[in-house]
Amino acid sequence: MKKTFNLTHPKTEVARLIEAVKSEVRKYLKRERRKKLPHDADFWDFDCRVGLTEESARVVPLKEIESSIDTAERQQNESIYIEILVKPALAVKKVEKVE
Repeated sequence: MKKTFNLTHPKTEVARLIEAVKSEVRKYLKRERRKKLPHDADFWDFDCRVGLTEESARVVPLKEIESSIDTAERQQNESIYIEILVKPALAVKKVEKVE
């Protein structure tokens, strides 16, 4: 998903636009997580970038996407660019200490 969302509209409140953006991001994540995993992967991982434009977007962890959207609302930005790319990943096993 690579998309620029407008946060201004003459007839719609900004709060409703923000909720629509968050809802679309959540729907996308749910849809991607439902897809069948390749046999050599443990889970779906996401590479995320957020910014005012595609060129100024910075890498953020998945759990900070919604807070980035809220920050754009507080700063009264006219738009926000969100990029979420899915990739299969392997879980990292923790090594236990033996004493």
